[in-house]
Amino acid sequence: MCNFAITGVAGYIAPRHLKAIKDTKNNLVAALDPHDSVGILDRYFKNVSYFREPERFDRYLEKKKNSSDKIDYVSICSPNYLHDSHIRMALRVGADVICEKPLVLNPWNCDSLVLLEKEYGKKINTVLQLRNHPSIISLKDKYQNSNGKHQIDLTYITSRGPWYLYSWKGDIEKSGGLISNIGVHFFDMLIWIFGEVENYGVEINEQDIAVGSLELERASVNWKLSINEMNLPKGCDQSTFRSITVDGEEVEFSGGFTDLHTEVYKDILSGGGFGVLDVKPTIELVHNLRNL
Repeated sequence: MCNFAITGVAGYIAPRHLKAIKDTKNNLVAALDPHDSVGILDRYFKNVSYFREPERFDRYLEKKKNSSDKIDYVSICSPNYLHDSHIRMALRVGADVICEKPLVLNPWNCDSLVLLEKEYGKKINTVLQLRNHPSIISLKDKYQNSNGKHQIDLTYITSRGPWYLYSWKGDIEKSGGLISNIGVHFFDMLIWIFGEVENYGVEINEQDIAVGSLELERASVNWKLSINEMNLPKGCDQSTFRSITVDGEEVEFSGGFTDLHTEVYKDILSGGGFGVLDVKPTIELVHNLRNL
């Protein structure tokens, strides 16, 4: 059994990590979040040391560093702009890392993190759950060795209320905007399957919608991302719409998302997982797209 700590435990994505830690029969020891609406902890773990201040959280992990109940992993679910500093804190206290997307906002941060991994002898794992989705794995098996270029159309609309733009997610300096905060998973998936980036463009990049194109080794991609429900297709009776077509053929991946974080954790804990260099091409792409 491994001991875990978690940052950003009051956030949207944290429950998936709490469930994954419990499902893999591990133990959560400590949690950090400046917002104290963290009652969800009791649904999964009863005796978690909770901290509002990162300095006290850091000190607690440091005190356990050389003890029999040291922290083995720190799961990072904090806002995107804090990922880099929280990763560094985790490495410093002797823990491996499981970090939500995007790993960092700027590609040059990847290089320094690789050096820190070597210095501390620890691994930084990034959550790229689409790489664990059965439909996406099948798609990779089908197209990764194909010849010529395929035409791909990607649309992802997930309606969000006004709170989204008033939160850190609506601040491009903190989240990277829609392209980094929402698009990163899909761009990573496409690079993983269809090869390196050759060219890219952005037609629209606003707070609630982003539209552009992408040229990969084996694919030409038109993509659209939005958090505005007005952009849902007519007749869609759900708050989220996902669509990927390859050469006009729809890829079914609307389901199967519930337990993907647990699969990510199983993969990491068994010695697998995806690291800094695996995701660096995607970090470079989203950085370049948002700065066009």
